[in-house]
Amino acid sequence: MTLVSFWFVVLVVFWTGFLVLEGFDFGVGMLHGLVGRDEQGRELAIRTIAPVWDGNEVWLIVAAAGMFAAFPGWYATMFSGFSLAFVILLVALIARGVSFEFRDRRESRRWRRAWAAATTGGSLLAPLLIGLALGNLLGGVPIGPDQEYTGTFVDLLNGYSLFTGATVVLLCLLHGASFLALKTDGEVRERALRVGRWVAPVAAAAVLGFAVWTQATAGSWSLFLVVAVLAAMAAAWQVGRGRDGVAFAATSVTMAAVVVSVFVALYPRVMVSSLGSASDLTVSNTASSPYALKVMTVAAAVLFPVVLAYQAWTYYTFRRRIGGPATAPPDPDQAARQATTPEA
Repeated sequence: MTLVSFWFVVLVVFWTGFLVLEGFDFGVGMLHGLVGRDEQGRELAIRTIAPVWDGNEVWLIVAAAGMFAAFPGWYATMFSGFSLAFVILLVALIARGVSFEFRDRRESRRWRRAWAAATTGGSLLAPLLIGLALGNLLGGVPIGPDQEYTGTFVDLLNGYSLFTGATVVLLCLLHGASFLALKTDGEVRERALRVGRWVAPVAAAAVLGFAVWTQATAGSWSLFLVVAVLAAMAAAWQVGRGRDGVAFAATSVTMAAVVVSVFVALYPRVMVSSLGSASDLTVSNTASSPYALKVMTVAAAVLFPVVLAYQAWTYYTFRRRIGGPATAPPDPDQAARQATTPEA
């Protein structure tokens, strides 16, 4: 395997890791107002992702930075052509992150509702736009022979990319519901299981439609498309049956297989041009110099295990289920009085 191919695989791992880990964060953000009927329930839902959501977004930063360093031609065309979509994505991520920090700064009901809306809206827009971008990589956008994007924002809103975005949103909803069921107790867990049972068949149908459409677009089936469909069916079967770990594993595999299947269908291309295959961007015509890739490989070999170890430690530390706020300990004086009071 050449360094060019190796770094394509590394970027696929980064994008997959981001959507698997941040996917349930997006799902919890979209569902927190539904599974939490009161402020206490909504707070409980947010607490499940509070220790990990910002660490999960590191995968997005690393994926974008790795694309810039390893494939500057791909980065330049994609980020300039998709600039409006990415600006909206950035606003959604910022609004979502700020909402986590500011929602408890005031006791005002209107204040809390405003930030809850930011959490829900940002968590919905982000996976929709990321799925839109992934769909356009394979579906094709107008790219000239000079590797310049020649279309507009409207050109990004084609059928395949919109369906891919909707599929990612549905998977995030199912992923988030299974995560909430895995991490909470009581009424929030019951509502999460109920939502998961509603969303599961719709998400599984969307994954099946995505697989068929991707096969038609790419011209061939891949193992990952089959895995995505089977994992989605397994998730739909397991959600709500009391096997929370199995259900969460199935939604994780589904998300990973969907993302990987797009890149497998792309390779050795990185962006398909709707103006003709001669203008397609490939790993070869967009890659950095061999020296730059060697330096990046050494840096990744040193730093990537550190990131993995830190995230593994974080998830291990916060692995337990989260219940409601702890009840106050009984008053010892009251307990003593009750013990000495004669029975009637």
